[in-house]
Amino acid sequence: MRKRPVTVRVARWSAEHPWRALALWVVFVAVCFVGGSAAGLQEAKSDDMAVGESGRATVMIEEGKFGDEAAVDNVLITARSGALDRPAADRAASDTAAKLRTVAGVAEVGKPVPATDGSALLVPITMSGDPETASDRVEPLRAATAEVQKAHPELRVEQVGGPSIGKALDDTLGADFKRAELLSLPVTLAILIIAFGALIAAAVPVLLALSSVAAAIGLSTLASHLVPANESTSSIILLIGMAVGIDYSLFYVRREREERAKGRGHVDAVEIAAETSGHAVVVSGFAVIIAMAGLFLANDAIFSSLAVGSILVVAVAVIGSLTVLPALLSKLGRWVDRPRVPLLWRLTARRTGPDGQQLPGRFWPMVLRPALRSPLVTLVISAGLLLALAAPALSMQLKFPGTEDLPRTTPAMQAYDRLTAAYPSNGTNHTVVVRAAADQAPAVKAALTRLAERTADDRLFAPLEASGPDIEVSPDNRVTVLDVATPFSTRSDEAVQSLDLLRDKLVPAELGAIGGVEYAVGGGVADSEDYAAHVWRKLPVVVGFVLVLTFLVMAWTFRSVVVALTSILLNLLSAAASYGLLVVVFQNTWAEGLLGFTSMGAIVTWLPLFLFVVLFGLSMDYHVFVVSRIREAVLRGVPTREAVAEGITGSAGVVSSAALVMVAVFSIFATLSTIDMKQLGVGLAAAILLDATIIRAVVLPSLMTLLGSANWWAPRFMRGPGRHAAAGPADPDPDDRPAPELVGIR
Repeated sequence: MRKRPVTVRVARWSAEHPWRALALWVVFVAVCFVGGSAAGLQEAKSDDMAVGESGRATVMIEEGKFGDEAAVDNVLITARSGALDRPAADRAASDTAAKLRTVAGVAEVGKPVPATDGSALLVPITMSGDPETASDRVEPLRAATAEVQKAHPELRVEQVGGPSIGKALDDTLGADFKRAELLSLPVTLAILIIAFGALIAAAVPVLLALSSVAAAIGLSTLASHLVPANESTSSIILLIGMAVGIDYSLFYVRREREERAKGRGHVDAVEIAAETSGHAVVVSGFAVIIAMAGLFLANDAIFSSLAVGSILVVAVAVIGSLTVLPALLSKLGRWVDRPRVPLLWRLTARRTGPDGQQLPGRFWPMVLRPALRSPLVTLVISAGLLLALAAPALSMQLKFPGTEDLPRTTPAMQAYDRLTAAYPSNGTNHTVVVRAAADQAPAVKAALTRLAERTADDRLFAPLEASGPDIEVSPDNRVTVLDVATPFSTRSDEAVQSLDLLRDKLVPAELGAIGGVEYAVGGGVADSEDYAAHVWRKLPVVVGFVLVLTFLVMAWTFRSVVVALTSILLNLLSAAASYGLLVVVFQNTWAEGLLGFTSMGAIVTWLPLFLFVVLFGLSMDYHVFVVSRIREAVLRGVPTREAVAEGITGSAGVVSSAALVMVAVFSIFATLSTIDMKQLGVGLAAAILLDATIIRAVVLPSLMTLLGSANWWAPRFMRGPGRHAAAGPADPDPDDRPAPELVGIR
């Protein structure tokens, strides 16, 4: 007898020793979570995330050791309508200064600064304490400003600045994520209850997913001491963990229930589920991990952190599905189907024939009929539609979202718009950084002064302040920084033109004559442009890595070069279609009212690279599961066309349920306020929906039916003994006869 696979042996042990397996899992999750909490999170620093010329500018500023600048907030005084009454504004400014000087945490209140056009008066406030946590201490300032506003109702007196905006954004995002968390769990449970028709069966996948997320968050916190973490890592762990944890549990639980319906005992049903669905889970998890590992090739602290978190949560979910899940199913036995929801249970109960084989319903055979009867026509039409949907991706533009893309529902952001209109230099700034010998500091400062003066009369730059150019020199005189303001938004064409003008002409013209200096132009516009260029450079490398390794894994798993190649092509088609849909929705304005956003005319810079690896990994879940079911049928001697029908109809229910869960969760993310979360949610939801419907139910069956026995071709070294090169695994009749009546195709 052949040795049983390790997945089967582990599942068998867990099923025979359920309490031990459950106890070990609880201890594992607790140790990971508590250990991570005790170790603390090591966050990535600015120099860890330095990319391109803007990254060099950041590193030089860090080397200059300018010291932590105190946090500065402002009180903006403007007219509610018409021209500003200057005497009234002066009185309000005086009251503001007097009130704020009595507030704890205020180090200094500056003199009022009038706008050059006389439309506003600005009172700067220097805050004491750690500038990194200033937004947490801004509430007393806002309360004091509100009292001044009550005393001067004829004016608009409002708090605005970095700390105020940070506080408002934290409040908005906090409310968003809380709403998303509150919605996602009941929505997921509701879908699973509909899928299983029983409460315990629906709860098992959620428990595994949540425990996997908890363990992975602890492990990622520990890993952050090797690979610094990003603030988004925990959110991504939650997103990916819930998706794969529920997927893997669905595959496993559904197969175990099928085997019990055939009359097998609990342990035997678990063992068969481990050998079939458990094997598919391992292959799928490995494919997801490979896809996520591709992010390391981006050589970027953000992507590396997201890769670590994603890899850990997928690995934990796979381990859980092979250990604690068999233990739970074995211990629960038939109680997993309790308590039943009467109507839903009857709808979800699987019909079986006299031989114990499942009988398909009517819906999926009807969907499959065109692909099995006219595979070439169906393939051309469906693939053509997806390619048409992918075509807009060729015009994709990448930009970082700027302050102008933050939700305008908060008073702080509305005040920010008035601030930048009255004081353009408080909007977008380019940062010119120069590193030179200490004795060259006077020459460098003179050159930067001339540079600032040259920008004064150019429409691409904001007028100089009356106090002159904003130049700062480090304590050791080796690093000099000039801020050059532009009145345009960070992602506007004019802002990019001003950056190019600085980099290509103005800066080299003034600093090129000074020998031995190093300079770089950074700032928000430079960050966006440099990161977009970085992503475009790294995207082919990451894609190539993921494709090659995924091809090798799929070829070795299914012993077929053709299956591996078609797997990659279908996943690429799905990803390309989702890219095209993103461009259609978010680079245009027609969906603004529908989704509640203002188009930035571009896709968020980091999204295409991250979206590719996530979609490729998650899509492989379905592909591995569906093709595994088809291959099972072929190994039993079923002809390819019939096997395709059996495999897809047999897996359609679980794939649809898993996809519906993910689409629902991702769609909730599309309701969040920030544009990056909206794009991520829409991109993931649309891609999963396309993948589970058009790709798996139309393109895949038509392609495999068209290829017939050629699906299973492999070179001699990959084939088992006695297996024909083209006939596949024990396919006795590769003539692709029409599927018989029992699979409901005719």
